[in-house]
Amino acid sequence: MLRVMDIDVVVVGAGVMGLACARSLARSGQSVLILEREGAIGTETSSRNSEVIHAGLYYPKGSLKAHLCVQGKAKLYAFCESHGIAHRKCGKLIVATSADELPLIEALQSKGEANGVSDLVMLDQRQARQLEPALDCIAALHSPSTGIIDSHGYMLALQGDAEDAGAAIAFHAPFEGSTQIAEGFEIRVGGADPMTITSRMLVNAAGLHGSRVAACIEGLPVSAIPQTGYAKGNYFMLTGRAPFNHLIYPAPHAHGLGVHLTFDLGGQARFGPDVEWVDEIDYEVDPNRVEGFEDAVRRYWPQMPRNALVPGYSGIRPKISGPSDPAADFRIDGPQTHGVSGLVNLFGIESPGLTASLAIADQVKDLLTA
Repeated sequence: MLRVMDIDVVVVGAGVMGLACARSLARSGQSVLILEREGAIGTETSSRNSEVIHAGLYYPKGSLKAHLCVQGKAKLYAFCESHGIAHRKCGKLIVATSADELPLIEALQSKGEANGVSDLVMLDQRQARQLEPALDCIAALHSPSTGIIDSHGYMLALQGDAEDAGAAIAFHAPFEGSTQIAEGFEIRVGGADPMTITSRMLVNAAGLHGSRVAACIEGLPVSAIPQTGYAKGNYFMLTGRAPFNHLIYPAPHAHGLGVHLTFDLGGQARFGPDVEWVDEIDYEVDPNRVEGFEDAVRRYWPQMPRNALVPGYSGIRPKISGPSDPAADFRIDGPQTHGVSGLVNLFGIESPGLTASLAIADQVKDLLTA
């Protein structure tokens, strides 16, 4: 078995979070190696989402999600501009289709303003229809700073910045465990060419596999490892073009933001995600779920043509709260949380993780290098 010595930081996972953390740490002068079990970057949650840049409306004041989403949004738009990443600040409307939903979007406005989102505007039915004539609602909350991004282009730019700063990625290199040593960690890496690496610091950015990776870190208390559940989100694509210029979201519910309309930078409309709790990672979209999608969409777009939706793709959210629990906050667990020097575990980095990624990465860097 090959033995590699004296890496400053090993990052487990080459999704958005692992790449962002590697970039931030490498640019601070650390030598960084990313371990990725697959053969490419961002093959799971990072490439199977809505590609939305969120404003920061949905999260409790003072939470990591609220703070890092608002902070990360500004960083992400600036990064897109400086790196030529395709994106569009298209805005979104969160709609109330009945009187009982009005308090929900009013609460979102209050929550967003408490989080520092200062550009929110409540629209009555007439004003909403002026923006989107095909929309059926009684009121809507307009979020102008919401946008869309080419997530793969973003990940490639993060990888490029990290590598320019000296970071390296090992593909087909699964993390198999670590042992604490005086200098930090002795890390076992599997794959076709197994090796042992020593590093001073370790970042667990394994996403869906974060709890499993954490369980293989010697010295980490079992009590510091949450259970990660899988909440699958299915998407259906619209045949033809949607008559909307903004993203359209229903009033939110407990474990997701509802079946909403987003589109990619080429204008292809898609609806989703729903919430389907699963025991295993499985990305197949069941075409029989289309009826539920049609019912949800027609609440705000009643003129959607019949048979207009076809199965698209799915993603899986790493949930650290159960189906009947309130949504959990991000967990960015450093040494003060779990007692293992040089280790940061990231748990439950679901939406708005893409938006918050640069801000999360800077927090990880500060935890390890302060």
